[in-house]
Amino acid sequence: MEDLPPSLALEILSRLTDSADLARCRVASKTLKDLSYEVRTLNHLCTLSQYLKSRSSDADPLIMPFKTIFKNLVRNSPRLECVSIGVEKSLGRRSFVEVEDDYDDLYLSDVSFMKDWLPVIGGRLRSLSISDFWSQSSWRRSDALALISSCCSSLVELELKNTWLSVDGLNIMPQLTNLTLEFVRLDDEDLNKVNFCFMGLQVLNLIGVGGLKEPKIELLHLKRFHWTVSNAPLSLIILAPNLVELKLECIKPKLLVLDTPSLSDLHLTIEEVNEFKVKEFGCLKCLKLVSLNPFSVTGMLRLSRTVKMLTVDIPRSIDSVASKLSLGTLFDCFPNLRSLKLGSGAWSGMEALFCAGGLEGGIGMKSVKEITTYLMLYEMDTTLAFLFCVLDRCTNLSDVSLLIHCEVDSSTASKFISKCRANWPGVRWRWGMWEEGTEDIWVTDAC
Repeated sequence: MEDLPPSLALEILSRLTDSADLARCRVASKTLKDLSYEVRTLNHLCTLSQYLKSRSSDADPLIMPFKTIFKNLVRNSPRLECVSIGVEKSLGRRSFVEVEDDYDDLYLSDVSFMKDWLPVIGGRLRSLSISDFWSQSSWRRSDALALISSCCSSLVELELKNTWLSVDGLNIMPQLTNLTLEFVRLDDEDLNKVNFCFMGLQVLNLIGVGGLKEPKIELLHLKRFHWTVSNAPLSLIILAPNLVELKLECIKPKLLVLDTPSLSDLHLTIEEVNEFKVKEFGCLKCLKLVSLNPFSVTGMLRLSRTVKMLTVDIPRSIDSVASKLSLGTLFDCFPNLRSLKLGSGAWSGMEALFCAGGLEGGIGMKSVKEITTYLMLYEMDTTLAFLFCVLDRCTNLSDVSLLIHCEVDSSTASKFISKCRANWPGVRWRWGMWEEGTEDIWVTDAC
């Protein structure tokens, strides 16, 4: 590395994902040591093995504490613009009961600790990430947001995880465009402070944020939003005129309001909702819906002629509810579909409804070009009959992708695929295997 141009060597040092590697480079050579003080990015991570060593009975008393190492690194890196400090994911969300840890050596959103280093570099920071140790941070409230907002006037990206945050003293941060709060207890039950102090946000991630009662997002510049609701608030309201992508995962809100006229990509996971208010989605192109009662939700979405790509799934254990949504009705709601993906629960429910009364409706089925479905193959002949009936209706269909559950016997799966190809040689068939919680495995490409 000493033969590399200094600018390139500095870029490499700035991309190191662990501060321990940076420390090793300082020992390796004088050139690297001199360059290391010019880095603009610092990542400091406590691993599970490091934590366990620090708690062992024969721990070396001369080992420098995690926080002290970090503060020294910050003081010796005067050009820092991006800082990340945290505990390894496998350690971060362990409960207090699991580790019985009432120390504060890994309480990273502790304001007394942050005051030792943040005011020194805060003015030039553009990105800050703090991933706390839940067993030390969950039971004491932090004023970290107030300190960050007073010290980091140029901050663009902020990420805080595994902690309890107060919004007392929080100042407006007009430069902040990206905010992630993950597994956080937030003392802002309606999100009024978030809306007021982070009004310039373009990207927002609220993952497992607790403490909310009637949260309302009202952000004019927001473009991408991922919201995983950890509790059951009475209502969820999103007012975002420039929002393009929304991923919303919730349980049973009494009221859901989406005033997002620019939305083009919606991923909605919801058990059920009493009242669903939406303005017309004039730009919606891609919709993914996972629900106990998709029939109810699609009815509330009304007729949507702009949707081209649709994914629907239902928990497989709720067959009685799933059967309320027929494939024909789905196409009647979305008459201009080009691509349809059906999860195993949705397919099973529609197949059961088909067996009870055939396939009705489905005016829009002539427009679809490709179908992907996840199959259990409980009754191969029944599944084939339903699939062939669908193919009869989808006269412009060109591609079919079948994912068969991994527990289905391989000879049964092969026989099923062979019958599909033999009966519909004009369709490009692709098949693979699926299992809950893992990535799909494709066995063949389209042929």
